[in-house]
Amino acid sequence: MAAQKKTPKKRASQRKNKNLTQGGFMMQLLLTVIIFTVLLLSFSAVNNVLDKKEEVSLSQLAADINNGLVSAVEVSGENITATYSAPEDEEEVVKKSKKEAESGLTQTLSNYGVDAESLSAVHISIVDPSGFRYWFMTLAPLMIPIVIIIAIIWYLSRSVKGSGMQAFTFGQSKARMINPDDKSQRVLFSDVAGAKEAKEELTEIVDFLSNPKKFLQIGAKIPKGVMLMGGPGTGKTLLARAVAGEANVPFFTISGSEFVEMFVGVGASRVRDLFKMAKKVSPAIVFIDEIDAVGRVRGTGVGGGNDEREQTLNQILVEMDGFEPNEKVIVMAATNRPDVLDPALLRPGRFDRRVTIDLPDREGREGILEIHSRKKPLGADTDLKVIAERTPGFSGADLANLMNEAAILAAREDRKEITQYDLIRSIEKVMLGPERKSHVLNPKEKEITAYHEAGHALVASVLPFADPVHKISIISRGRAAGYTLKLPFEDRKMQSKKEFIDDISVSLGGYIAEKMIFDDVTTGPSNDLQVLTNLARNMVTRWGMSDALGTVALAGNDGKALFGSGVHGTEHSEKVSAEIDAEVKKIIDASYATAEKILTKNKKVLDAIAQRLIRDETLERDAYEDILREHHIPLKQKEDIEHTA
Repeated sequence: MAAQKKTPKKRASQRKNKNLTQGGFMMQLLLTVIIFTVLLLSFSAVNNVLDKKEEVSLSQLAADINNGLVSAVEVSGENITATYSAPEDEEEVVKKSKKEAESGLTQTLSNYGVDAESLSAVHISIVDPSGFRYWFMTLAPLMIPIVIIIAIIWYLSRSVKGSGMQAFTFGQSKARMINPDDKSQRVLFSDVAGAKEAKEELTEIVDFLSNPKKFLQIGAKIPKGVMLMGGPGTGKTLLARAVAGEANVPFFTISGSEFVEMFVGVGASRVRDLFKMAKKVSPAIVFIDEIDAVGRVRGTGVGGGNDEREQTLNQILVEMDGFEPNEKVIVMAATNRPDVLDPALLRPGRFDRRVTIDLPDREGREGILEIHSRKKPLGADTDLKVIAERTPGFSGADLANLMNEAAILAAREDRKEITQYDLIRSIEKVMLGPERKSHVLNPKEKEITAYHEAGHALVASVLPFADPVHKISIISRGRAAGYTLKLPFEDRKMQSKKEFIDDISVSLGGYIAEKMIFDDVTTGPSNDLQVLTNLARNMVTRWGMSDALGTVALAGNDGKALFGSGVHGTEHSEKVSAEIDAEVKKIIDASYATAEKILTKNKKVLDAIAQRLIRDETLERDAYEDILREHHIPLKQKEDIEHTA
């Protein structure tokens, strides 16, 4: 009963909506009356213009007939229409008159002194007053306005009826169904790459939907819910569609935000309607995208007792618990925030199978690139393996965007094929943004940027745990005045403390190079300082990489809610906070000293790299390594990295 009570705010909102609706109806009615009046006046004016004839008396008409001025007379009831003779170069004149109702035309004219000889010279015609034309002309002035009024009333009643029907269908599900017979929207596992383990997990779901008897006869129960967890763009929705495509069953898809409306109970009603639709066409798959919109932890105190989101979540839990094994409906959901989901949603019997979809590895990225290049003409020099090696950390959506950007670059230059050069350029465009050709640096800024990027690259090339440099550029892209592209030899799932420390030293390389060469610093290293500070703080507070504080996790995941506790606040004392700040500064200072030592010792190499950048603006890996060889800096090899690790 508490859920049905209306607060004063809701009652005021409903009254406001009702007043707005009534006001809108009155405006429509007023507009209708105005339009009707204008049409009626227009019709009357047009009718008067069309029927504008001079009216003469009967005695005058009789005199005109005797004088031989009238050539024809038409009689329709009491109305007389007389046509007067006119010379050949002039138009005939038509005049109106009326006769006596009790007598005929001849008798009437004779009474007014018209002789038989003059009357015989006039052509007389009688029009039947009961004909269609007579009745149409008689009733048209009355019926046409009535028809217009009826049409307007029908239109208004139809609008009101539509609004009423919309109110009745407000609680119906907005899920979109993909029919298995629609080949244009069908997705198969062969259209998905880079998620081998996820596809293996989902193969059982396909088997159950295709042949449920095999599982039911042996007493096995297929999971009722499958939760797809992974970062944005990793292919969660695509995998769900592939399961439906492989099983050849209907696929109902809806977003979690589409359940929640301003009115209490609408979300729960849509959930009931969605599952009812799925059961009618079972076997089927119900896919709820971004389920964290309604599936967050309950009891946080946000929204009050009548929180619409919580009611929607409760209805989802009830519907999933009410399934029977023979209903053959499987619920799939996707989220990139599994840490905020309600525990009741993930318990056995609901979403009891959780499939994690990670970023693709090198082999997976190559497979994704091949899928997205099927309908694109590739040149003979393209090598997708090289592109896959240069895109660590790219998701499936990033790789699809990469191929599309490469096609756009080729089309912009009026070429019919995509070359390797297009693919390389599209990597940088996806990572950093388009080239800012209008952002031209003056000579001083260009020199500062060149030394800044040379400092990053040189420190990365000397330190043993830093990734090798693939490209250096001082051409502005996005918000960066220049960039140094570092890529690992192979994908890594974990990173060590030594690697983090070397990364901090590399980030400080640009700052130190500016200070060492120009005895000043600019705003250029601002982003570098933010990145390295956050990295050092995470080492201390999250990963236990501080010798002073030891193996203590002093910070959780940002924004994580545990059992209704809401967002994490500070979980340690001010003394510990001071110790954390001291440890962060200690790590950064040590890395600063390391980078400064490298740049001071190899200042000639730094100058050579910077001068080449000032001249060419871009250094690819081969040209950069030639400079290192000239100054006897050993190049990094994959075997060296593995041995050092």
